[in-house]
Amino acid sequence: MTHWIDTPDALRARLVNPPAAIGLDTEFIRERTYWPQLALVQIALGETDDDILLVDPLKPGMCEALAPLLADASVLKLMHSPSEDLVAFWHACKTLPAPLFDTQAAAALCGLGAGLGYQKLVQAVTGVELAKGETRSDWLRRPLSPAQLDYAADDVRHLHALHRELQSRLAAAGREAWLAEDSARQLANAASDEGDRWPHLSMRSAQFLDAAGQRRLLRLLRWRETQARSSDRPRSWILDNELAATLARANPADRTAFQRLLDAAPKAPRGLRDALWQALTTPLPDEADAPLARGDDRDKKQLRALQDAVAAVAAEQQLPEGVLASRKLLEALQDGGGWTGPLAGWRRTLLEPRLSPLL
Repeated sequence: MTHWIDTPDALRARLVNPPAAIGLDTEFIRERTYWPQLALVQIALGETDDDILLVDPLKPGMCEALAPLLADASVLKLMHSPSEDLVAFWHACKTLPAPLFDTQAAAALCGLGAGLGYQKLVQAVTGVELAKGETRSDWLRRPLSPAQLDYAADDVRHLHALHRELQSRLAAAGREAWLAEDSARQLANAASDEGDRWPHLSMRSAQFLDAAGQRRLLRLLRWRETQARSSDRPRSWILDNELAATLARANPADRTAFQRLLDAAPKAPRGLRDALWQALTTPLPDEADAPLARGDDRDKKQLRALQDAVAAVAAEQQLPEGVLASRKLLEALQDGGGWTGPLAGWRRTLLEPRLSPLL
């Protein structure tokens, strides 16, 4: 029988002597907020139902009681594809679950496939078929239904078995250090509060703007990010992409023209019009350094050669191509981005000898 934990003291009592590894997952809601709102924390202290704790983080003091376990470096945290869970923990508990073993990343490094979902991985490794019925539940409601509780427990019930099998495969392949490096990068990214320096590069419409228009778009997106974080509201509630691109492209000559554009947009943030105008018309200190969003003007023959080289290395290593380098990362190399981020470390060791002669 799993345990519903709704007081900090009950949680502390269960965590007096934590094991060397725990399964960990969360349920969170992010529909009306910028930050993921932690709604449930699932902990598997072992492999039986009696070892599963379903922790209610909505109770006062619960996140403070949970934080020491998350920060305990002697306890390995087993999680599956945890990037958003990490952000939820960082925001709610002010700490991160480290050290980390990401079963999705481990499965990819073992050659089982890139981006495998938890249900598929559990079935592939253990033969157990999990239900998917509560994926869109309201996890903030109380009490949670029996179906929700069963679904939540399933999310950590098999993590120890996955870890045992994947760790064995990683060790046999000599790739334990690869996973440790990728896990450390995930944790560092979650702890970074800087945001994307060049958010315009992720908007497809940016490539259709001239250089000045892209700089104006950058100003608006940086402003939007600040507003969304401070108000804890989704970015699109502050300023949607379409209006941001329209304002950047139009470059209204004065407040009257600017106001006409806002009046024509149903979702315009009219209550923030003064701040929006200020953001649009105030240059950023570093905007001259901003790389330009590009369309389809890269050297396609070179990109194809880079992709073929990555495919060859992936085949030699029995890895999915996407685990080594995505198209986006290869385009960044073409643009002179260098061997940084995911392309640093073990990926650089494998790929640089093959790719550098092609650049």
